[in-house]
Amino acid sequence: MSEIIQAYVSRLDPKARGAIRGTAKLVVTGEGSVMLDETGAREGDDAADVVLMASDAVFRAILSGEQNPVMAYMSGKLKVEGNAQRALKVSGILTG
Repeated sequence: MSEIIQAYVSRLDPKARGAIRGTAKLVVTGEGSVMLDETGAREGDDAADVVLMASDAVFRAILSGEQNPVMAYMSGKLKVEGNAQRALKVSGILTG
């Protein structure tokens, strides 16, 4: 597991525990992916209900509060595949 993906897993694991239904995947361009579900966060590339794709810089900006996830999506910096409701829930976890 890359250091970048490990950092996401460590940061998102407590935020995701018990806060998400189904599965979500964050694809960090060129680095790998993180799976989120009610048990927390882990490295993985499994099928998911919603997939959010962005660069490391965009995800870091979202996590720090410098970038609004909806604006990142609207500007094309963040791509979403799957359930839009789940995407909003995941964005709340990322920014919360």
